[in-house]
Amino acid sequence: SSEQMQKIATEFNFSESTFVFPADSGNTRKVRIFTPTIEVPFAGHPNVGTAFTLATIGEFGDLLEITEIVFEEKAGLVPITIRNETAKAIWSELKAPEKLSIGKTVDSELIAEVLNLSPEDIVTETHMPQVASVGLPFLIVELKDRIALEKARVNLAALDKLVDLDVTPDIHIYIKTQDSKDDFDIRARMFAPLDGVPEDPATGSANCALVGMLSHYSEQRSVNLSWKIIQGVEMGRPSVLQARASKENGEVTGVWIAGQCVMVAEGYITV
Repeated sequence: SSEQMQKIATEFNFSESTFVFPADSGNTRKVRIFTPTIEVPFAGHPNVGTAFTLATIGEFGDLLEITEIVFEEKAGLVPITIRNETAKAIWSELKAPEKLSIGKTVDSELIAEVLNLSPEDIVTETHMPQVASVGLPFLIVELKDRIALEKARVNLAALDKLVDLDVTPDIHIYIKTQDSKDDFDIRARMFAPLDGVPEDPATGSANCALVGMLSHYSEQRSVNLSWKIIQGVEMGRPSVLQARASKENGEVTGVWIAGQCVMVAEGYITV
């Protein structure tokens, strides 16, 4: 039941836990996703991890070099491409289930208060702190440098002010790397303490929303863009993501997120 799934997700206390069912509409599987406190309609890394796990235990038969599957979720259909790269590592890429939607903006002074930063740490040249979604909404905030990224901490009292404004309190912060020696295009962090996730080491849905927004604000009307993203460094759990977006005639037509997985644990639930 939904109640049992929520209790299990709360007990595990991971950013998300997924539950896999037979498909309702003829696709590969139906997947439901829970944080420690709520069910969410879509999330990136749970899909990548679930596809990896099902492939690893043989649910898709002999894993070919390229395998295409589709998960049914509350936000819609999530197509996933699985690539068998090595004996231990499998690469998966998902396409977000919804088109990019852009929401409310937030004043720099308020978001600085929420993040325990100064207003000068908030960058607004490309976009204001703004809500974006491709299936799950996040408040996307660009910061000026890595120092600001590292020192950001959520002020829970100020976070309530976002809720009062009917703005999602799930905040994805990022910097565009400026050091030519940096291996990454973007460094990011994500905070969702009101959903039971003080900080997430990797957030596919947030990074999908981010790259969709960056494509949306790009001056190019038709373009395919890609980014190498790292998240989770500040909490000692670095995760590497590959993101891309497609834009045609001024409209973002699709965003994708990808990464490698390896198995780290397995077990049984005893009832």
